[in-house]
Amino acid sequence: MKSMRVFGAMAAAGMAIGLTSCGDEVEAPAEEAIGDCAPGITVTGGWLALPAVSGNPAAVYFTIANENADQVTIRSADVLGAESAMLHETSEWSGEMDMQELFTQPVLAGETITFEPGGKHVMAFGMGEGTEPGGETETTLTFVGGDKCSFPVTAYPAGEDPREAAGEG
Repeated sequence: MKSMRVFGAMAAAGMAIGLTSCGDEVEAPAEEAIGDCAPGITVTGGWLALPAVSGNPAAVYFTIANENADQVTIRSADVLGAESAMLHETSEWSGEMDMQELFTQPVLAGETITFEPGGKHVMAFGMGEGTEPGGETETTLTFVGGDKCSFPVTAYPAGEDPREAAGEG
């Protein structure tokens, strides 16, 4: 009988902890390495910006580091739940801001590249209705040669930058 009371107390404590973690506010991404990547490749701070207008593409941001002695080259990106995804970059062209597809993105040996608003990013087209603020999906980068790097990204509402909430943006 005593073991039943202990089990009941433990279950109640577990539910209380679970309920205290519920809320409307989405936490900023942690800066520790996330995901499943080839040796020497690390990804941190992955997040997905949902579109302001339904039907428009979402964008994925993250930081990737290559700690290997050789360059790696990102060939493509996939986002779980998206109809398609592609590497993009925003840059200035003839005094105007322009967005274009990146067909590949080299990451030199020892280099760290940040995919961030106003710069490099992954466009996720056709995300559908299943991804809500606070939800999570997975992004997979494929490198020339076939290696892959898959990592989770947390969804944020349009216009919300989790780096600002963490004092980084």
